[in-house]
Amino acid sequence: MTVLAFLLGLGLLITVHEWGHYRVAVACGVKVLTFSIGFGKPLLRWKSRRPYPGQDTEFVISLIPLGGYVKMLDASAEALTPTDAAMALDRQPLWARAAIVSAGPLANLLLALVLYAATFWLGQYETRALLATPVAGSPADLAGLKSGDWVLRAGVDGASMQDIASMEQLRWWLMQQDQAAAGLVLDVQPLARTTSHTVSVTMPPSVAGATSNAATGLQDLGLVGAWSRAVLGDLQAHSAAKQAGLQRGDEVLRIDGRVVDDAAALRAAVRASGRVQVQIAEQLWDVQRAGQGVLHIGVTPDRVAEGAEFVGRIGAQVGEAPQKIWVQYGLLDGVLRAAQRTWEVSHLTLDMMGRLITGRASLDNLSGPLSMADYAGRSASVGLGPYLAYLALLSVSLGVFNLLPLPVLDGGHLLYYLYEAFTGHPPSPRWLEILQSAGMAVLMALMAFSLFNDVVRLGWLS
Repeated sequence: MTVLAFLLGLGLLITVHEWGHYRVAVACGVKVLTFSIGFGKPLLRWKSRRPYPGQDTEFVISLIPLGGYVKMLDASAEALTPTDAAMALDRQPLWARAAIVSAGPLANLLLALVLYAATFWLGQYETRALLATPVAGSPADLAGLKSGDWVLRAGVDGASMQDIASMEQLRWWLMQQDQAAAGLVLDVQPLARTTSHTVSVTMPPSVAGATSNAATGLQDLGLVGAWSRAVLGDLQAHSAAKQAGLQRGDEVLRIDGRVVDDAAALRAAVRASGRVQVQIAEQLWDVQRAGQGVLHIGVTPDRVAEGAEFVGRIGAQVGEAPQKIWVQYGLLDGVLRAAQRTWEVSHLTLDMMGRLITGRASLDNLSGPLSMADYAGRSASVGLGPYLAYLALLSVSLGVFNLLPLPVLDGGHLLYYLYEAFTGHPPSPRWLEILQSAGMAVLMALMAFSLFNDVVRLGWLS
């Protein structure tokens, strides 16, 4: 599944990218010699039975699927008839060459829009935006957010509020925010209530002004995820939970008389018990057990080291699956949301690249083909919607990356054309050779580093 999902997805992204170059080249009257998906030994070759006027393109599928290319006629490389010379790429006006080079990345961005629109049209189950107990002392806690609060709308102020359909959408919205000192505004409906109220969350100086991301968006606010009941799942053998007589399916109501609002509160209470003293005293847990009512059970969590601190552990899975909600959009709304999502992901991709270049983000964030294949397989196993959304993310990344002004990439060629536009002549062949070599060295270094990250991330070095 993983290999097939990866190859199908990668093949689609590469084909669309190269098709963008090919189709605009043909439209501009440039003769295309070869359209190849992959590198290395050709596995399949053919020519169109009805080629475009003046075209005799050979289409190729090659052995190594990590890329592709479109070879066009170049008047400087060979002697040509006057007819063919007029169809050479280097004989075209500057605007036409720039359009041909830009077409590949733009085709990827267009594909991303289509894929995102398809996910919105298909719909999928997402986690309901019910908040778990905030971290004590966090911005969310100080603002008065409670366990079970249902987030209905969010904004940076009262005039910019927008609907929030799910926890995934809340996370995504937070990723877009530059959390300045003014903070955020959430419209929430408390658990078991029918009316809502507005909560203003002020960010502390250590967080204010820092761009949020998928890993820290909720955590910056002190939110640990979606609400779920404090129900125990699987228990480890010889664990504190097992020795106390707790069972799978028990719902924890109180610990030493203090109400446990949800699974997040239970996890926090257990962990905190290991920090207060050397020997954890026995706790009295009130648990609801099916068919037996409320039971009073003595539980002594284990005290274990976690880094430089000690925490409590009971050796049991805590929390049930959070509530789900079906999210689906109509034809026009799906297209508008897809366009917005494509723009937002493009902006985030550029921002992350800027952080990597300036050292504000670690190079450990780079992912290579192994991680891509792993994520492709995981998303495909969840369903068509998540798989298409992941392909859309990759398509945006491919499009944006290729527009970077790095020699050997499309953005590098656009940089050459910009130089030509200002000077009236292209860079010298010697400089082109130097820049291409330097660009290839940088690209190979990035590929090697991302592959190393993949190996470490997948645990192959352990």
